[in-house]
Amino acid sequence: MLSESQFNVLYYLLKKTVENQRQISIELNISLGKINEIINYFIGNNYIKKTSDIYEITKTGLKVLSPYKVKNAIIMAAGMSSRFAPLSYEKPKGLLRVKGDVLIEREIKQLQEVGITDITIVVGYLKEKFFYLAEKYNVKIIVNEDYYKYNNPSTLMRVLDSLSNTYICSSDNYFVDNVFEPYVYRAYYSTVFTSSTTDEWCIKEDSLGLIKKVSIGGENSWFMMGHVYWDKEFSKKFAEILRKEYDKENVKEQLWESLYVKHIKELNLYAKHYDYHKVLEFDSLDELRQFDSEYINNADSNILRNICNVLQCEIKDITNIKAIKAGLTNTSFMFNVGNNAYVYRHPGRGTENYINRQSEAFSMNVASSLGLDNTFIYMDCKEGWKLSKFVNNARELNYHNDNEVLQALSMIKKLHSQNIISKFDFGLWNKTLDFIEKLEKLGRSDFDGFYELFETMKYVDKKVTSDEYSTKCLCHCDCYSPNFLLNDKNEMFLIDWEYSGNDDPASDIGTFICCSDYNFEQSVRTIEMYLGYSPKGEELKHYFGYIALASYYWFIWALYQETRGNPVGEWLYLWYKNAKKFAEKTLL
Repeated sequence: MLSESQFNVLYYLLKKTVENQRQISIELNISLGKINEIINYFIGNNYIKKTSDIYEITKTGLKVLSPYKVKNAIIMAAGMSSRFAPLSYEKPKGLLRVKGDVLIEREIKQLQEVGITDITIVVGYLKEKFFYLAEKYNVKIIVNEDYYKYNNPSTLMRVLDSLSNTYICSSDNYFVDNVFEPYVYRAYYSTVFTSSTTDEWCIKEDSLGLIKKVSIGGENSWFMMGHVYWDKEFSKKFAEILRKEYDKENVKEQLWESLYVKHIKELNLYAKHYDYHKVLEFDSLDELRQFDSEYINNADSNILRNICNVLQCEIKDITNIKAIKAGLTNTSFMFNVGNNAYVYRHPGRGTENYINRQSEAFSMNVASSLGLDNTFIYMDCKEGWKLSKFVNNARELNYHNDNEVLQALSMIKKLHSQNIISKFDFGLWNKTLDFIEKLEKLGRSDFDGFYELFETMKYVDKKVTSDEYSTKCLCHCDCYSPNFLLNDKNEMFLIDWEYSGNDDPASDIGTFICCSDYNFEQSVRTIEMYLGYSPKGEELKHYFGYIALASYYWFIWALYQETRGNPVGEWLYLWYKNAKKFAEKTLL
């Protein structure tokens, strides 16, 4: 095995025509005496020869270098890059064009320029948009169908057998100069330095450059950014660890770097330092605009054009874009135009299968006219996107603040009292049946007690829809605390009308209660607050029935969301329990 200095000299002689040792000493920053010692060793072992005053590497020298030859590259391109709103909503971040080059194409070409032609791209989100690369650049495409459920370890699991002397790259990095080499001495992670505070993965290294500690966040620190190189030894060890631990949920959901840090004592990575302005990653449109001024006036984005059309502004006026934590059905971002803040809601892929956007648009206009949602500006009923005013310092309804609860219930009652009939029905039970059909196709309905509970709920629905209290009008159908927002003046807005449609008004109260932590007595009191009196007998059971049906609907909805990689946590069990408890109260 070559020492690092020996490798650097031998590789240098492979790349360049050299006439004297001083040139090598200056360019590699190795003392002239050390260079002389290495050159004599190489000549003595026939690694190099000197012909016409030029040092040339021999076949033996090439063979000595062969263990360090890069075999392939993996480009990870499966993720959604949700922080890079709104451009990543329309195309994968790796396909953005920066200073004339598509990011991932620039990376592929840089790899191929140094002779690395075995390139695999792992895709997931909007995967079909990458397929053209296979023919254009003769690369391999592998699909990661778990991209929306798990983090990048799920990508690496698809290529474990390909890992060797391998570059691991992200599709969205921009390398000003070509950072890739055909021969690499040891495994490394590229790093850049910042003197300011950062929330990136900061490293501590020893005198040889071995990374000894990694922490998230720091200042005056080198931090991990860009590509990584794994040699055969690192690849073998990491693959063994990942195979062993992948079934652990936290391993799937975290970055591969988390697993590396956990096993840092047995996984040797060295820090390779780069200039801060040479290895780039753009976390926001504002950052990209600083590097490529073309994005100031033209971001090639339908979303930004939509905003401009509604607000009568120019693309350059849209600033301070920040992704809002993605919901279970949509993604959103906030932004400024001048001193005003707004929110753009982008419909999630596949939501057209269970959300009627025309119904939502109708309801949003009703909500605005009734003063229930003064944040609403515009919604496109065909594409499903929505523009709203941003509520600064917004907080959601406190279920245990009587004044806020009474205000929310008054808003619900105001909607119901209008007796507005939409063209579109919601129908709590029918929507439940739709989700059950989806679950049966996916095999998620196969557990003890599922069909027994289904039969009970079917009987509850029959009872409440045939009693004397059954009626129908436009309902919100998603009345729970996060959809009641309050501003600094305690003004309340009822937002997110995407599930709205005609239903029994009791269904809104059922959802309001089943999504709270109320006990039985608190639930009854909430019904009384809504009605303004204390219902008895069958009327009270009518509301109990809709608490049961709403709980069951959200339980089934949650099971479906989990099949799509959107876990809802403890609510799954809470809705299950409420469905059973209030069904029993209804059927007494």
